[in-house]
Amino acid sequence: MKSQKERFSTAEYVLFAAVTAAVLCFCVCVGSVTIPLKETVSIIRQALYARIGMLLGAPASLPEGTAASIILSVRLPRVLCVAATGASLSLAGAAMQGLLKNPLADGSTLGVSSGAALGAVTAIAFGITFPGLPFAGTMTAAVLSALVSLLIILGLAYKLDRSLSTNTIILIGMVFSMFVSSLMNIVITFAADKVQQITFWTMGSLQGKGYTEALILFGALAVFGGILFFHARELNAFAIGEDNARHIGVNVRRVRLVLLIAVSGLIGICVSVGGVIGFVGLVAPHILRMITGPNHRRLLPASAFGGATFLMLADLAARMLLRPRELNIGIVTSLAGAAVFLVVFWRAGRGK
Repeated sequence: MKSQKERFSTAEYVLFAAVTAAVLCFCVCVGSVTIPLKETVSIIRQALYARIGMLLGAPASLPEGTAASIILSVRLPRVLCVAATGASLSLAGAAMQGLLKNPLADGSTLGVSSGAALGAVTAIAFGITFPGLPFAGTMTAAVLSALVSLLIILGLAYKLDRSLSTNTIILIGMVFSMFVSSLMNIVITFAADKVQQITFWTMGSLQGKGYTEALILFGALAVFGGILFFHARELNAFAIGEDNARHIGVNVRRVRLVLLIAVSGLIGICVSVGGVIGFVGLVAPHILRMITGPNHRRLLPASAFGGATFLMLADLAARMLLRPRELNIGIVTSLAGAAVFLVVFWRAGRGK
């Protein structure tokens, strides 16, 4: 039997889930119009019962009124999208840090998010879509671009430094991000009529997102996140070293490719829905690693809950700090992430 130190216990799952649910309820209640918690929970419960009744063919009606409209049409779908995005980006960051043995590895620090953004911007600028699937063009372009970007960055870093040191990977990521930024500016030049839409999107925002986007994000989290959870043992081996992974029977090339595809899928889909939201995959796993330890069987589930909680609070701050104006969520996460990035880099430089 596995000890609680190796895996998340039931009590820990309940605790983390309860904290995440409490933050979700708080974020749904608070806004330009604050709605009491009791009323919020009642409206959500009535809506759930009504939807279940409709599915079963029983007569049912959704709650009505201003408060119900605000909660069910605006805040709840947005907060659900934020939670799914935070969990996905945090999981991707934790997996990348284990895979690369690099505490600064993250979609934003390595330039993978920028690569995904290039694919999505290209799809938006030139109207790449699939009939009947309005999100598919942007989503497919972002996922493929994220995967190609990650392979390019790691390939260049390996050519320059076969040890894949932190400094080399971060340097390549920064150069790649600047290169991608130039390419995006070229794309925007040919799509002048969509400059405002693209600019707002590249700063990261989940404003106006609905239940369809939430379903897509949670679906991606279930599929790609499930792949990462399934390979927690291999990530533990990679965190020690590839030679160690081979000694315990890990097919290093196959597992690495699978993990890279899963990470690229999570980042690409999040970017295609909410734009570039940086540093979530750096901040949440780093904080949770200090609580749960480096074992990925504990770190990955903790990172999912922690990332969702962190991004929901960041989104709430984006909504409330400059009321009635609203900041882009990417601005808030970048401010928090930059501080954590400097602390981690400083500690790594001192050999701690």
